Amino acid sequence: MVPTIVLVRHGRTSANERGILAGRSPGVTLDEVGQEQATALARRLAAVPFTTIVTSPLERTRETAEYIHVQQERTASDVVVDERFIECDYGTWTGQSLATLAKKPLWKQVQSHPSAVTFPDGESLMAMSMRAVSAIRDWTQQSRDADVLAVVSHGDVIKAVLADALGMHLDAFQRLSVDPCSVSIVRYTKVRPFVVRINDTGSDVAFLASTSADVSTDAPVGGGAGRG
Repeated sequence: MVPTIVLVRHGRTSANERGILAGRSPGVTLDEVGQEQATALARRLAAVPFTTIVTSPLERTRETAEYIHVQQERTASDVVVDERFIECDYGTWTGQSLATLAKKPLWKQVQSHPSAVTFPDGESLMAMSMRAVSAIRDWTQQSRDADVLAVVSHGDVIKAVLADALGMHLDAFQRLSVDPCSVSIVRYTKVRPFVVRINDTGSDVAFLASTSADVSTDAPVGGGAGRG
């Protein structure tokens, strides 16, 4: 077996529903829909034997992580905050509507050439990607082979991690979608990462509880038999 990372985006917030770029704004919590999403997600993940649940420090991710934690009846010490998984610092864009931001010249660059974007008075998307990918590598390196870790974070952060696992340039990460309370799964072998799920909001993930089968470092020619 190999370390497996289950990337979870937080549930919906009122900012998501209103089309506001929340960024690192304090006090942004799950709305009623987000709570329902987190409840359903926690039930889906109940059978997964997480060794650790890692979360961004922001309220909406910590809430989502706690739903997972409670469903698994684990102790509070099993939830770990890692600042490197925090949302991108969008600077002066924070708190503005996406409709307004879409009219700004920088918006086109965010869409087509994100690796060159630094948000006004904020963080660059490249720096965000580098810190998130570095954190994932640290967690996988310190994990045992059969460990399964949940990482609860944010849309752009998860997209950056997936782009790295897929061998994609950051400029292509806008091709990925990561919905609220979606699950994306990456298995990190010593040779390469295997992306098992992307933006999954409904399928059975109980296969993650199995420790009986070895995971090859070779990609199956022709696609293989599937199943995780």
